[in-house]
Amino acid sequence: MQLDSMKIVVVGGGIGGLAAARALALRGAEVTVFEQAEAIREVGAGLQVSPNGFRVLEALGLGEALRAVSVRGQAVRLKDYRGGEVLRLDLGGIGRGEYHFVHRADLIDVLATGARAAGVKIRLLQHVERVIPGERLALARGVDVQADLVVGADGLHSVVRQALNGTVAPFFTQQVAWRAVVPNVAVRGPEVHVHMGPHRHVVSYPLRGGAALNLVAVQERAEWQAESWSQRDDPDNLRAAFADFGPEVREMLGQVETVHLWGLFRHPVAKAWHGPGAVLLGDAAHPTLPFMAQGASMALEDAWVLAEALAGSGPLEARLAGYQARREGRVRKVVGAAGSNAWKYHLSFPPLRWAAHTALRLGGAVAPGRIAHQFDWIYEHDVVGGE
Repeated sequence: MQLDSMKIVVVGGGIGGLAAARALALRGAEVTVFEQAEAIREVGAGLQVSPNGFRVLEALGLGEALRAVSVRGQAVRLKDYRGGEVLRLDLGGIGRGEYHFVHRADLIDVLATGARAAGVKIRLLQHVERVIPGERLALARGVDVQADLVVGADGLHSVVRQALNGTVAPFFTQQVAWRAVVPNVAVRGPEVHVHMGPHRHVVSYPLRGGAALNLVAVQERAEWQAESWSQRDDPDNLRAAFADFGPEVREMLGQVETVHLWGLFRHPVAKAWHGPGAVLLGDAAHPTLPFMAQGASMALEDAWVLAEALAGSGPLEARLAGYQARREGRVRKVVGAAGSNAWKYHLSFPPLRWAAHTALRLGGAVAPGRIAHQFDWIYEHDVVGGE
């Protein structure tokens, strides 16, 4: 069956699901998105779209829409937790493309508008309870739905992933993260600041034309926290955890009125990304920790490659296998890099932290290009061009 005659159901109205829906509809498929929420929206927080992800948005015809609601990033500044600068990395020439900071809700709105414009039907309040690969979806209200292909873009707790792989328990990384958006009272420019301290770090960058700052604060912690994007916490708990950080961080945290807290868990990359009439993408296939800021861009890459694979010829299972083969090695490398990155920010032994920061300063002074381009394998990757 060719793509332009297929009826496709996408489970999940997040970044990957909506991008895939538009990509598939533009190639002629009949696409419906099932979203369990009452509206297409996301918890208020920011994210980064690096050049590899932005290429997909441009190829989908959404580049200008994203530019209109985002801040184009210019630099990353690594700082000691007291405020002293360790290293500045220029984002201007990284990855042969554009680097953007965007509010998650704004990106979702761009993608949802683009999906609808391509003819995608978005159905809200559709809770998928069970997927039987090759047969049907069972909805919560007792309705069964059939489709030629089910795309599981339903995130960490994916019912489609469970149908294809069974249940695999994640493990707690002994790290928790707070997320908040605050006014940009210091009029911060288009830069990411990473304040690195013993067992903790804080990432901040501007959103919405520079009017707001996105905050992500990570702390090592032994006890378990619920794995959720919507768990509220008392802002005073956040401020207490970073009370010994410098004035820049304390000023930002002093602006926090509402904050969400969640535990960071490691999930294995799925072994089976596809089965009879079903396929996974994004966090449903390969959840990643936030320490490389690649979750959104990996989902966008998946969406493009899946649509391109399905537009090919041959049996459907062979096209789905080609999609997994093209993506799996790359995402495993990205997931691994994110999982091993946090410790670099959390050095607690003072001599070791001093030595590491001194090495970064010297490296930035002597060979800034080498440091800036160590992640070219991520940012220069071009799925639109066939990589």
